[in-house]
Amino acid sequence: QVQLVESGGGLVQAGGSLRLSCAASASVSIVSISDMGWYRQAPGKQRELVADISRGNNTNYADSVKGRFTISRENAKNTVYLQMNSLKPEDTAVYYCNAARKSFPRYNYWGQGTQVTVSS
Repeated sequence: QVQLVESGGGLVQAGGSLRLSCAASASVSIVSISDMGWYRQAPGKQRELVADISRGNNTNYADSVKGRFTISRENAKNTVYLQMNSLKPEDTAVYYCNAARKSFPRYNYWGQGTQVTVSS
């Protein structure tokens, strides 16, 4: 069973920075063989993709975070990161880590989420 554990969330003032981490507990380097993503869900809104990084290290960002957020992976630590700079109040949400694989063996794992609150 794979567990994804997010950390690094908290309360920060607008303009500040946070770095989220997602550590995968698995017998294999799940991060290196998965497409990894960060999603967020604000109260009353649907969960949305923030950023993802493919197994080939291609990255993709939501327009709202381009130039401010950076996703990266550290395969040796089975961890993926989300560096968030120039935070805005509208970035306030629960942030979730996702590990997915569409080819065999297929899977789709989610973390429990970490709260990010940006005050104005």
